[in-house]
Amino acid sequence: MFGYYLELALRSLRRNKVLTALMVLTLALGIGASITTLTVVTLLSGDPLPLKSARLFHPQVDPFTRERYLPGQTRPPFTLTYVDAMNLLHAHEATYQTAVGTGPAKVTRAQGGHPYFGNAVVATADFFPIFDAPFQYGSGWSAADDAAREDLVVIAGYLNDKWFGGKNSVGKSIRVNDHDFRIVGVLKHWAPQPRFYGGELDGHAYGEGDALFMPLDAALDVGVAGQPGSCFGIGDQRNPRTMPCTWLGFWVELDGSDAKKSYLDFLVRYVHEQIAQGRFYRTDVALPGLMELMRREEIVPDTVKLKAGLSFGFLLICVMNTVGLLLAKCLRRAQEIGVRRALGATRMAIFAQFMVEAGVIGVAGGMFGLLFAELGLWGTRHQPAEYASLARLDTHMFLLTFAVALAASLAAGLLPSWRASGVAPANQVKAG
Repeated sequence: MFGYYLELALRSLRRNKVLTALMVLTLALGIGASITTLTVVTLLSGDPLPLKSARLFHPQVDPFTRERYLPGQTRPPFTLTYVDAMNLLHAHEATYQTAVGTGPAKVTRAQGGHPYFGNAVVATADFFPIFDAPFQYGSGWSAADDAAREDLVVIAGYLNDKWFGGKNSVGKSIRVNDHDFRIVGVLKHWAPQPRFYGGELDGHAYGEGDALFMPLDAALDVGVAGQPGSCFGIGDQRNPRTMPCTWLGFWVELDGSDAKKSYLDFLVRYVHEQIAQGRFYRTDVALPGLMELMRREEIVPDTVKLKAGLSFGFLLICVMNTVGLLLAKCLRRAQEIGVRRALGATRMAIFAQFMVEAGVIGVAGGMFGLLFAELGLWGTRHQPAEYASLARLDTHMFLLTFAVALAASLAAGLLPSWRASGVAPANQVKAG
C-alpha cells in the first residue's frame, strides 16, 4: 500500500506546484537554520578525545589563603600552582600524569628567517601518551629529560611542512626565545577541539592546533611561561615556579572507578598534609572527568546557545506554517476524500495517505534544507571566530538533517491528516 500512497502523494503535489514549493521552501529554511546552529553547538561541545575521555581526570585542590575565602564557594580553582603540580606529579599515583600550560613564544629556524609568534605548550613527559598524540617522526621526551631540563621540542606537522618541507626534521634545531632547542618529534595532524589540556578551559581554543610542545622546566628557563590564573597572597609573580598563583593544568589517566576512588583519597590526604604544613586552609578537592569538566565550565559561548534557541524557534514557526498550508490543501481536497471514503477507503487509509504526502514534503525539505545548511556554515566559516574554520557538515549531521526534516514534516502532517480522515463521505458526495 505504501507504493500506492506514494503515487497518490506525488500526483497531489504535482497538481499544486506553487503550494508544494511554498511548503518545501518553508520547511527547508527552518531545517537549514537549525542544522547550521546545531552543527556549531555540536562542534563546540563535542568530545575532543572520544577514545580516551572516560579515563582522563583533572585533579583540583584549593591553595587560597583565608582572605580569599568566600562563603558558599567550595569549588577549588581550575588550575594548580607549580608547587602543587610538581608534588602531584612526583607522587606517581596514576597510570599517567602530566602538568600542562601554555605560554607565548617567538620561534625561528636555526638559520634565521621570519619568526613565528604563538603559544607553546609546556608540559611534562607523559603529555603525549596520556592524550594519545600521534607522531609522524620521532617521539616525545622522557621523564629523565624533564629532570635534566634538556632543551628539546616536539613540533606540529604543519610547522614541519612549512619549515622543512614535510621531511623528517628530528635532530634539527629551532630557536625558541633566542635559545636553541633540538627537535625530537614531529606530530601528525592533532588538534583536539577545544584545546582542553592547558590553562583555563574558556571555550576559545579552536583551530589548527598548537605548533610547539616543550618540556616544562626547560621552557620556563627561557621565559616561556603560562599566564597567572588566580593569584593569592604576596610573592614574586614573575617567577612561575614560586609565584602564589594557579596556572598549570594537571591531568591524570585512571583505569576504572576503583582507581578514581583511590586517587581521590590520595588528594584528600595530600590536602591534609598541606594544611598541617600551613600551606592550605581548606579541604576542598575535586576530580572531574574531561566531559564533566567541559559541561561544568560551560564552554559553549552564550551567543551560540542563543542562536541555537532562536533557530529552533524559527523551525517551530516553519512547522506551524506548514501545518496551515497542509490544512488548507486538505480542505480543498475534501470532495476527493469523500469519494474515496464512499468507495471503501477507511479513515486509517486516508490518514496514512496524507502522512505519506507529508513525508515526501519532508524529504524534499531536507534536500533543500541541506543546501541552506551548507550556505549557513559557509557564512559561519567567514566569521571572525576562532572556531569558524571548523564549521563543516559531517556524515552524522548530514543524516540528522533528513531525520529532523522527516520528523518535522510528519509532526506538521498529524493534524491535517487527522482532519482529512474525519471527512464525512455522505456530505461530500451530495455536495458533488
